[in-house]
Amino acid sequence: MNATLKKLALAALLLSSAACVAKASDPDVAEVKKAFVTRFPDRKVESVSPTPVSGLYEVVLPGRQIVYVDAGVKHLFVGDLIDAEKRESLTEKRVAELSKVAWKDLPLAAAMKEVRGSGARKVAIFSDPDCPFCKKLERETLKDVNNVTIYTFLYPLTQLHPDAMRKSRQIWCSKDRVGSWTAHMRQGTELSGPDNCDVSVLEQNQALGAKLGINGTPTMVFGNGRMVSGAIPSAEFEKYLSAQ
Repeated sequence: MNATLKKLALAALLLSSAACVAKASDPDVAEVKKAFVTRFPDRKVESVSPTPVSGLYEVVLPGRQIVYVDAGVKHLFVGDLIDAEKRESLTEKRVAELSKVAWKDLPLAAAMKEVRGSGARKVAIFSDPDCPFCKKLERETLKDVNNVTIYTFLYPLTQLHPDAMRKSRQIWCSKDRVGSWTAHMRQGTELSGPDNCDVSVLEQNQALGAKLGINGTPTMVFGNGRMVSGAIPSAEFEKYLSAQ
């Protein structure tokens, strides 16, 4: 977010309830979008929609960033819009909706496939071989998970882990990709072997991750399209698997 938006975010503290009262002259979403683009010409707007709060509009920016504005875009705030009655964040709920991925669109041939038990449930994981949180996920969260098919997309974050690309190539070039990955991530086995096979899939994974807005690992996509990031606890992981 640029400095102008950061400054305007402070206006949230001053936004009065009067701004949330519906008016007969309130513009439609097209007019709100036009006003927003006029005020912030350097920002790309993906969508504008009314919120349950009269006179308040949701603006979705690239990267699933949500901001809120009044009808005339005179005030803007960044933060969670809370349903006080239900005690839930409408912003968090909306971000989850925006983050959903159509499972059928995932190029599963570009991932390593591990079947446990019946393999009935499914999850895709974008992971980096040098990511400590990815190793935590493998060693703790995934340790006892059963009846699941795990598709692991090698997704080296080279800016954070300069050696991750080399390790990803070695894993992909291994005769037993899942075995090589498992030994490295769960047992800490050093990788060895060639890295000169066709690794174009790694570039494809980078492009896919960028398209999906994935900027950290581990990031999981469950069978129902729900995207979740981080080394979440086993109970939470099971909850998402069971919701498919």
